[in-house]
Amino acid sequence: MKALVSQSYGPLEELAVGELATPVAGPGEILVRIEAASLNGADAKLPTGVMKDFAPIKHPFVPGIDASGVVEAVGEGVTRFSPGDKVITTNGFASGAIAEYQVVKVSASTAIRPDALSAAQGAALPLASATAKTVLDAAGIQAGESVLVVGASGGLGVFAVQFAKRAGAKVLATGRADEVEFLRELGADEVIDYKTTDTAEEAHKLVPGGVDVVFDLANAGPGIEPSAAAAKPGGRLISVLGGAETFERDVKATYVQTKVPAGRLEELAQAVADGKLRVEIGATYAFADAAQALIDFASKHFRGKVVITL
Repeated sequence: MKALVSQSYGPLEELAVGELATPVAGPGEILVRIEAASLNGADAKLPTGVMKDFAPIKHPFVPGIDASGVVEAVGEGVTRFSPGDKVITTNGFASGAIAEYQVVKVSASTAIRPDALSAAQGAALPLASATAKTVLDAAGIQAGESVLVVGASGGLGVFAVQFAKRAGAKVLATGRADEVEFLRELGADEVIDYKTTDTAEEAHKLVPGGVDVVFDLANAGPGIEPSAAAAKPGGRLISVLGGAETFERDVKATYVQTKVPAGRLEELAQAVADGKLRVEIGATYAFADAAQALIDFASKHFRGKVVITL
């Protein structure tokens, strides 16, 4: 089969589409014929080696955490899926989605794709939407609270804005000047142009005293301090990338890792199918241009998700 292959740790420019043996589904696994894959932050980091101390990979390595496709074959003991089923899946650091075929272990991280979802929408959905749900769960938002979403126009932020608004919050979202209308369509009540204004100062102008909750989906380490400054004393900060445990302000930080409980992907996919949840695809690349897609993803700003179609 053809796959985007990393032969050794190195720059993304060294990745290339090549030939690998088609994998075989083992017990408890399914073989998926990939129709589309979407990119996440780890896809651009794992091949370079910057994550090797805590997430080493084996070479040859095929990046791609999220995928959408059709079940080609099922392994021994699999009864939940059958050949011909359309599915969406998120495979964690094991990756493998930017290829003609991928083997995934049957778990809550794989779900049937409703007919109303395109392959590209299905690929763009799993990890980002599940992570945004995890952030929402950790925040425990009450109706009427104020929420600042930092990184609102990215793949994860697009879902976080929608979920926060659904929870009854007043939503402040960071974005660029040309993204204001888009973010308001998602549910943002106010949009802060992080390119021209200080996010924390502007948040305090819009919500005197500071917001109840900050979702920081873009920064890590010391970079998360300005986001904490936007919260009110006693406020909450939820981050997916990690940072300080304490801040100058009395803000409680919670650092989360994605959880995909049983039924969550099905619920999210159906919400998209029913028109209740928006999937935003900022760019689409052909499989032949998969290496360039990763290079661009690592160096440019995209609204929503980047998808590779096969």
